Amino acid sequence: QVQLVESGGGLVQPGGSLRLSCAASKSISSIYYMGWYRQAPGKQRELVAVSFSGGTTNYADSVKGRFTISRDNANNTVWLQMNSLKPEDTAVYYCNVRIKIFLATNDYWGQGTQVTVSS
Repeated sequence: QVQLVESGGGLVQPGGSLRLSCAASKSISSIYYMGWYRQAPGKQRELVAVSFSGGTTNYADSVKGRFTISRDNANNTVWLQMNSLKPEDTAVYYCNVRIKIFLATNDYWGQGTQVTVSS
């Protein structure tokens, strides 16, 4: 069973930066995308950024220009560089890897890492 291990969360002041990392415990084939979601207290989980294996990336409007997703395909690792952090970025951030074989998909999720933006 594949496990996604996240790291890099923590407490940061507004305007600061954090870099989240997510590494798979073993090689994953048929990756459709690797991405990050977040869930704030009392809110639904939302997409933050996704990196498709074809090369394109998508970002939530709220993080465009501040967050950057990158990945290492050889090692099944994905990062999220977060700059100019705001209090509203406070949430638990989850790594997600979706595989796709023909029309069937399957998702792997990390355990989540807390990001708190506060002065």
